[in-house]
Amino acid sequence: MDHDWTGDAGVFLTRDVLGDGYDDKTIARLVRSGHWHRIRRGAFVLGETWRTMDEVGRHRLRARAVLRTAHPTAVLSHVSAVIEHGAPVWGVPLDEVHLTRMDGKSGRREAGVAHHRGLLTGDEIQASKQLPLTRPARALMELTTMASVESSLVSTNALLSAKALIRQDLEMALSAIRHWPDSLRSDLVVRLADPRCAWPGEARMSYLIWREHLPKPEPQFEIYDERGNLVAVLDFAWPELGAFGEFDGRIKYERLRRPGESLEDVILREKRRQEVVTLLTGWVCIRVTWQDLDVPISTARRIRSLLLDRPTRA
Repeated sequence: MDHDWTGDAGVFLTRDVLGDGYDDKTIARLVRSGHWHRIRRGAFVLGETWRTMDEVGRHRLRARAVLRTAHPTAVLSHVSAVIEHGAPVWGVPLDEVHLTRMDGKSGRREAGVAHHRGLLTGDEIQASKQLPLTRPARALMELTTMASVESSLVSTNALLSAKALIRQDLEMALSAIRHWPDSLRSDLVVRLADPRCAWPGEARMSYLIWREHLPKPEPQFEIYDERGNLVAVLDFAWPELGAFGEFDGRIKYERLRRPGESLEDVILREKRRQEVVTLLTGWVCIRVTWQDLDVPISTARRIRSLLLDRPTRA
């Protein structure tokens, strides 16, 4: 494409191309051929761009398309803003773009867009890459009204860890939404939020431990050898029970992969690290996978059994 139609992320509208001689038949032919992809009515992106995007990336493209024709007071909010702030999302529907508009009209849903009515102060709005959106703390509180506590913790912990906000920001945003429906869930998210459990698997595991009333562990527990060298940082540890927990997942291993390493190399290195920790401490390792998190009751039963079998340490 030689024309300068594509704005942020490559989204362009029908009105952008009509002036260059394209008509409805030509546009329809380009969409049928897969050269263009129709994001929504009147909004397109190159087909190759769309095909390379995951679900989150496609949501971001739809958000940009929606903003191109939205009311001037509209800003991205809820999960759409959370994504733009760079937070991971889990267990949250991404089929709708969420906007908050301040023109006083009632909230509604139409054509893949959830319109929320709201009053936002200047401190609650920011621009990111020329996109108007609610600030991280406000966006996270909005997320809690449409997602579970577990899902909300995945995003909240990640943004806290990335220092996109601090706990006081969350507490101030929470106080501003006390009158909202589901604010009790929002309060619980703020109380459970922990930047040490920054990755989705760690956030979900911490929620499982809380919900199933398991002994509270110490996240990101450091292990040193006899010379005082740091040899490992454990996802979770129960020092008094002689146990530690590690989350196994592809995302984690991809994060830990060093230049030139294969995924198998990382897994082998992690197993060796576990062996070193076990030799140094005598603790038992409790491994948890994504599949385990999907069956929380049986997983909690297994963890509880392993912990109870350990002698209490002074």
